[in-house]
Amino acid sequence: MANRHLSRSIVLQTLFEWDFAVSKDSEPEEMLERNIEEFGPGLDDSDFMSELFLGVVKKKAIIDEIIEKAAPDWPIEKISIVDRNILRIGLYELLFSDRTQVPPKVAINEAIELAKSFGGENSSKFINGVLGGVYKEIGEPGKDEVSKKNKHFETDPAKFPIEKKAGAVVYAYDNNEIYFAFVHDVFGYWTLSKGSIEDGEDEKQGAIREIKEEMDLDIEIKELLGRNEYIACHPEKGKIRKQVVFFLAESKFTDITLEKGTGGLDDAKWFKLDEIPNLKMYDNMIPLLTKAIEILTK
Repeated sequence: MANRHLSRSIVLQTLFEWDFAVSKDSEPEEMLERNIEEFGPGLDDSDFMSELFLGVVKKKAIIDEIIEKAAPDWPIEKISIVDRNILRIGLYELLFSDRTQVPPKVAINEAIELAKSFGGENSSKFINGVLGGVYKEIGEPGKDEVSKKNKHFETDPAKFPIEKKAGAVVYAYDNNEIYFAFVHDVFGYWTLSKGSIEDGEDEKQGAIREIKEEMDLDIEIKELLGRNEYIACHPEKGKIRKQVVFFLAESKFTDITLEKGTGGLDDAKWFKLDEIPNLKMYDNMIPLLTKAIEILTK
């Protein structure tokens, strides 16, 4: 068993004990020290184990909230004690650790291996599904890195397959005030609705359908706001050019209904123009929104 896998196994054992409160009078650090002595005598990896274990303990509230939003059908108390602590380890390494030391895919793979070793029959699939969904929501960091196993894939960017997406900055008027529609993701950010363009659709049709499906709003496209492109790495298809287009679109000021089962999203709302500066948003959404506001307030 590789040292790091053993180290994570000891952290998992300690989290299990801490979560189950076997030794209520023991401090978390004492639990870890005792388990290192019992399960890893002579293992020279105590700094890594301490950082991982105490990091999970300190970030538990945030991590558990992410688990509940990423797996809404599984309340945290209904997830087995082993699986939920494997998820805590995986999410901590995925979201809060040094990515130069623990790349995102390593964090996910290590959590899956823990699930295979210590979880139930379906644990590894469950862990993979939750962590994989979170990985996509944070933009798949490290996706541009070329895997040694994928050297046979196309390397000329001009020949990469293209995946097109479309979205919109959706606005409406109510009593002479401008409102904007945003979706809220499991990481606490308000962002713009977007999705893949389906076969037979043009960009505008794709944006109209996506906004309708995701927020139940009927929109009228007003003008193009911007385009961007990035390279993503698919484990089977290799590198893909993802092209995203955003429009400015008007809707009636009506109730928003977030589509059930929308992966990574937990809310959708209208906001007044003066409320937007107080919203937590991704940096790459701000230029699009700024341009939209400039157009509407000329």
